[in-house]
Amino acid sequence: MIKLKKLAPLKGFITLWGSQAVSSLGSSMTAYALIIWVYQQKGTASSVSLLSFFTFLPSILFSFAAGTFADRWDKKRVMLLSDLAAACGTLTVLLLHLNGRLQIWHLYLINFLISFMNAFQGPASYVATSLLVPKEYYNQASGLQSFSSSLISIITPALATALLAFGRLETVLIVDLISFMVAFLTLLLFIRLPELQTELNKEKERFIKSCLYGLQFLREHKMLLKLILYMSLINLLAFTSGYGILSALILARSGGNQTVLGLVNSAVGIGMLLGSVAVTLMKPPKSRTRVIFITMAVSFFLGNALFSAGHSAGVWIVTAFTGNMLVPFTNAGMTAIMRLNVPIELQGRVFSTRDTVQYFTIPLGLFLGGFLSDRLLEPFMAGASPLRPILEFIVGSGKGSGMAILFLITGIIGVSSSLLCLRNKDFSQLDL
Repeated sequence: MIKLKKLAPLKGFITLWGSQAVSSLGSSMTAYALIIWVYQQKGTASSVSLLSFFTFLPSILFSFAAGTFADRWDKKRVMLLSDLAAACGTLTVLLLHLNGRLQIWHLYLINFLISFMNAFQGPASYVATSLLVPKEYYNQASGLQSFSSSLISIITPALATALLAFGRLETVLIVDLISFMVAFLTLLLFIRLPELQTELNKEKERFIKSCLYGLQFLREHKMLLKLILYMSLINLLAFTSGYGILSALILARSGGNQTVLGLVNSAVGIGMLLGSVAVTLMKPPKSRTRVIFITMAVSFFLGNALFSAGHSAGVWIVTAFTGNMLVPFTNAGMTAIMRLNVPIELQGRVFSTRDTVQYFTIPLGLFLGGFLSDRLLEPFMAGASPLRPILEFIVGSGKGSGMAILFLITGIIGVSSSLLCLRNKDFSQLDL
């Protein structure tokens, strides 16, 4: 175990992390409140899905170019400009709402523009963290980041709901703007990033060539690319099941019991929170790749395969908690491997390429989860197939059993792929 006083070398990072966490909490409350507002206006799931779609899409579309700019430009300046753009978006929403002119298409456009700027903020933030954190503390830094994101996911619904109840939408937006000021001023006045001299400062590469360099780097480092492709598969499986249709499955199998759904979601968040604390306090493992594959295999077994066979709140809560408690170990290992294997002066471009390759399967998974459940698996379990009795023995019957099959399938694939990668000794070359 690592004592808290030994985290002293992370003082600069902790200052940045804490202020950014405050800003992220404000942004998360705004996102939550706007989802409620949009649903109240339209009453359709598609309108809410489009809000998420326009939030996520630009970070994929512009990631390659954004990484190049992050490597060329001053990292602190990129982060400040990105944060300022997000604040301008929130301020625009506030002014439109106060004047009674806010429409849903305004939110789609503003979310798109904010996400476009976040495409630049992401790689700059990656590099800034690498500059502030000594190599031996990469795991602890990742653990702290995972801790804050998990904590935010737990407290956001309660805080946003309370602000909406005692105030209105404008109250949430004002709190978001205050949280932005905390992060912006902290970064501007108290964070000093070490100078980083790169070849891009000395000779101007052709822009397109520079944008594609991240892909070239990964092609030259095949095991790193294979690990990223593995994580891309993991994201596809996770967002096809747990992160995509979890709420629908619980509501279907519990008779619409929102209390049970809340307990399961809380178990997910608390599990990730405790896992993040463990990652922060534990010493880095000798083999991060083995930790990634083992934790993912166990996570998919508990959180997907075993979860699918559950018929009560107790089983769902326990499997959701234990399965998600292991996720921070995977995330910390992956982040540390990337930082240790990619030179700092290239991290903007390579990390942006990683994000595109690793995360493009997320929207695909969200689409497949709903499509396969509604159009294929739920009708299949309501039909008269000879396979149905066998599957009912595993996942049960009735509404939601088709979605449970999807959890079972993704669980089996997740466990199998993780164990296959664990057998591949070539991945050990990434354990620097």
